[in-house]
Amino acid sequence: MTVYDRVVTILNDRLGVPAEDVSPETTFEQLDLDSLDLVEFALGAEESFGVRISDDEAEGLRSVGDAVALLESKGLGVTQA
Repeated sequence: MTVYDRVVTILNDRLGVPAEDVSPETTFEQLDLDSLDLVEFALGAEESFGVRISDDEAEGLRSVGDAVALLESKGLGVTQA
């Protein structure tokens, strides 16, 4: 499963975002997610990927693609399980 696929799963499982509403270009604003939702997403990503996401990093996320890029910058690759 790719980092992107796992991000979509986190958005769906934790925040109820339908997978079909998500693309790398989709902004969190378009998904009607607020700052508390982004905290919940960050916690889910930390648990799923075993990484730490700082408050500043979470606040800087604007799109699904931003989240994927952040996680990949932490050394997470396409085949992480």
